[in-house]
Amino acid sequence: MKIKPFRATYPNFDFIASPDSFCDDAKHSFREFQDNGFFEKFPQNALYIYQIETEQRKHTGLVALNDVEDFFAGNIKKHEKTLSEREQQQMQLFLKWNAILKPVLLTYPPAPAIGVWLENFTQAHKPLISTRFVKDRQTHRVWVITEETDILQLQKLFAEQVTGSYIADGHHRVTTVALLHERLKDKSQDLNFDNLFCAYFASDQLEILDYNRVVEGLADVNATHFMVRMSKIFDLDVLEHPRKPLEKHELVMYVQKNWYSLRWKEAVLKSHAKDRVVFDASLLNEFVLDQIFGITDVRTDQRITYIEGAKGLDGVRKAVNESDDRIGFVLYPVSFDDMTRMADAGESLPPKSTYFEPRLKSGMLVKMLKA
Repeated sequence: MKIKPFRATYPNFDFIASPDSFCDDAKHSFREFQDNGFFEKFPQNALYIYQIETEQRKHTGLVALNDVEDFFAGNIKKHEKTLSEREQQQMQLFLKWNAILKPVLLTYPPAPAIGVWLENFTQAHKPLISTRFVKDRQTHRVWVITEETDILQLQKLFAEQVTGSYIADGHHRVTTVALLHERLKDKSQDLNFDNLFCAYFASDQLEILDYNRVVEGLADVNATHFMVRMSKIFDLDVLEHPRKPLEKHELVMYVQKNWYSLRWKEAVLKSHAKDRVVFDASLLNEFVLDQIFGITDVRTDQRITYIEGAKGLDGVRKAVNESDDRIGFVLYPVSFDDMTRMADAGESLPPKSTYFEPRLKSGMLVKMLKA
């Protein structure tokens, strides 16, 4: 990968009472925050180590620019289809802010030499930023790498050891920058879309969580009829206590205050045996959401709510309990290998299949777009 240093804009937390509120509001109030002096710009080009410490562990990555040509060459791979409406929204925000408020999250197979380099640097230097986010119970830290020898060494490591990367979060930001690069490269001298704003975290520094569904429509189907239909495609077992699925091809369902284990019948799995990867989300979309509820477009149908795995079973339970018309489906997380197998083949996962943790905060590191 062709990583590059840049001058980051970052918050001065001496003037910020609540980091939680500041980063939550950044996308709505960035220009106002900037005008009020809440942001500073680092005086020279640099690379930035970004570390997120949760209650369980530390997650460490590198923030840098990357030549957008790496995306066109297929070295930055996507696994999700993008929507033109979302790209239009992103475009309007970039032009409104003249900035990108959060780097795209890219992941790659672990490269031990890079991990050791980053760890040694954080142990030997003080961070530029260290701030606590109370709501998420996380501490976010940023170190600045300015020495030319250090930058060259990291560039060499990434060029040699990270031959490709995968978009974990930020598909629409990537495609929007690529679109603007193509449209403006021979026209605009004011805004620079030649580079992607990236945060590189090796796959062992991230976790793929489940991405769950709450569906409305039980009243239209009839509860008894629904369970009969489900028994034809699943082996169903009542759970005494709520839990998440234990393995791929098991789902957990929450309906009418009861929890069930669902395992696909062999005939269902065999019907997709020729697929490159058999995803539970794809089977759910076809055999349950489409054939039972008549939901043909899971991207836009308002009867589906997606619940991030970070919200746990309580997140599903609360959403379902708001209406007798709702059913919750808890899925087993997609593996890194399954995701990369699809991305390497240029294929897309079902919508809302992966949820990566931890997440960087908007406004913690900002890339200004003025050339």
